[in-house]
Amino acid sequence: MVVADRWEFSQLVRERAVVWRREAFLMCGDWSLAEDLVQTALLRMYVRRHRLDPAGIDAYARRVISRLAIDETRRPYRRAELRNALPDTPVDDPEAAAALDVRTALQKVPPKQRAVLVLRFFSDLTNAEAAKVLRISEGTVKSQAARGLATLRQLLGENTEPIEGSVR
Repeated sequence: MVVADRWEFSQLVRERAVVWRREAFLMCGDWSLAEDLVQTALLRMYVRRHRLDPAGIDAYARRVISRLAIDETRRPYRRAELRNALPDTPVDDPEAAAALDVRTALQKVPPKQRAVLVLRFFSDLTNAEAAKVLRISEGTVKSQAARGLATLRQLLGENTEPIEGSVR
């Protein structure tokens, strides 16, 4: 193992891990699970770092994280979550409350649609790039995005105002 390779890999991780963690959180809705997903992705990337194209490592990380997030929803122990108390929710700041509503609604969107929405609109990937990450066709990305947006609109209520510059 070459030390320079390890150093370059650790530099890349320092630069991109925060972004990958945010994307994982949006896909799974749990910060600790998002950290676990990113750590698992980093382990897989580290093992394959000699075969990865440095220009495509971000896409590879997104692919691994999105697949892990989708697979995680299929595990039976994740279906029920018991808590002693409800988590605190901010109500003072209307923008924070709106962001919380969107994140809550996003967690109710089916996992594949959620992954497409996060890749398309949070990560700002094109249909082709998202299709390549998820290994599905561009048509599937378009249909999953449309269905996911329709589900979000339904969950947030029909009277939600469109974001400036967006087409509803």
